Amino acid sequence: LSAVPYLGTMLVQWVWGGFAVDNATLTRFFTIHFLLPFIVVAMVMIHLLFLHQTGSNNPLGINSNSDKIPFHPYFSFKDLMGFILLLMMLTILTLLNPYYLGDPDNFTPANPLVTPIH
Repeated sequence: LSAVPYLGTMLVQWVWGGFAVDNATLTRFFTIHFLLPFIVVAMVMIHLLFLHQTGSNNPLGINSNSDKIPFHPYFSFKDLMGFILLLMMLTILTLLNPYYLGDPDNFTPANPLVTPIH
């Protein structure tokens, strides 16, 4: 934010709540971090409510129900198959090669006489 011309310093001080990152800044960011998912879910639910009540917009202005297919049996099944496929691939990866995504530093033997490099 400090790179914004003319307003950068003021924006940084406003977001931080002072001239440096302090306890108030961390509390503010933790609160935003906690509340933001609930706000997003509420906005999505409101969007779905309005979409369900009024319907989708057609750019041609023609109200045709012939192109519509029901969501539940078709797209629910498609999403379920994609989820099962992804879960199977992750399970196979985990069971066949459990150390594939691990950090190589985890395999070095511990030496209590040497401090690791930071």
